[in-house]
Amino acid sequence: MSEEKAIVFVVDDDPSMRRSLESLLRSVGHDVRLFSSAPEFMQAARNDAPGCLVLDVRLPGMSGLAFQQELTKAGIALPIIFITGHGDVPMSVRAMKAGAAEFLTKPFDDQVLLDAIHAALERDRARRRDDASLAKLRARYDELTERERQVMSHVAAGWVNKRIAAAIELSVVTVKVHRGQVMRKMEARSVAELVRMADRLGVPLAK
Repeated sequence: MSEEKAIVFVVDDDPSMRRSLESLLRSVGHDVRLFSSAPEFMQAARNDAPGCLVLDVRLPGMSGLAFQQELTKAGIALPIIFITGHGDVPMSVRAMKAGAAEFLTKPFDDQVLLDAIHAALERDRARRRDDASLAKLRARYDELTERERQVMSHVAAGWVNKRIAAAIELSVVTVKVHRGQVMRKMEARSVAELVRMADRLGVPLAK
């Protein structure tokens, strides 16, 4: 996944700024998509590839900060680098608290922007790897039977086989069989790894 060609999306209503950013980003090999407004970006088709969004704070119709909220609601998790000629501390704090990767005030050094984009793209690649890993884990968990999920909940909570057997009214031998199936299907090499898997999946632990 890390070898996929990343895309830098630029949303800025200033044509000269868009051209300047495009020239800079293409000069270092980035694939760039340009938009003049938030609606234009939302209506465009986007490749399922790593990316980040360079976003002007002041946009026609909808501010960049409001657009940031809309992206969150729409489940679009692209890291955002805000650029503005009118930034202030409260505005930057609000943007960063909402998950922005960076907040740059014009004029900014080209290298500062390129470094921010590099960090944002790596952040998105890491998120995509984590999402893919979690999806595979969820698929393995979905293959468990209801009884195996029950046993997993108890094992992840630290219960020994004898206690599990008494709680769910099975023989110790049967619990051992289910426990082995859980470890095999989840591809867990240890109980500690199974506990981490249960935590990532949000599996409710036995009490």
